[in-house]
Amino acid sequence: DCGGRCMPLRGERGGVSAAAGRSAPPRLSRRDAARHLLLWALVSACVLGVGLAMGSIGRVNVLGGVLQKCSRPGGPVTGFFRDGCCTTGDNDVGRHVVCSKMTQEFLAFTRSRGNDLSSPAPQYGFPGLRPGDFWCLCASRWKEAFQHGVAPPVCLEATDEAALRIVSLEDLQAHALSEEQEGEL
Repeated sequence: DCGGRCMPLRGERGGVSAAAGRSAPPRLSRRDAARHLLLWALVSACVLGVGLAMGSIGRVNVLGGVLQKCSRPGGPVTGFFRDGCCTTGDNDVGRHVVCSKMTQEFLAFTRSRGNDLSSPAPQYGFPGLRPGDFWCLCASRWKEAFQHGVAPPVCLEATDEAALRIVSLEDLQAHALSEEQEGEL
């Protein structure tokens, strides 16, 4: 699923209390205390199996289940946060929440609209896309393509529920990938 960032933080080790002969908790600066609190939240999320993505605990897909990764092994790492998940946040103005499998038709359409997804842009960590790649699209761009009859297929399990503010579930379901289609193109 889209979560579980369990990364150890570099921290201080507790000292030994002379009076009790036990480890005493370390004295931490506010910054270190905040880091330790974040670590506690991350570890708790992993232990409890709760998804965690850039401060969004338990992201939900458009079907009401746990949001799955959009990126596929060997493919480009997608998502606004480049974590493989179609999660969003306050800085994601475009709402990159629709997990889609690229088609030549869609890539040509979006290029004609001034958004060339086929050409690499290394300065943004963007590899350029080919038909068959999975990518988190802006919900409004997917809707525009849908209205023009060129919407790419959607992986519903990896599409964030935030997409439903812009696109109807029925429209997404009409373009849902079957398990067989996930390996095609």
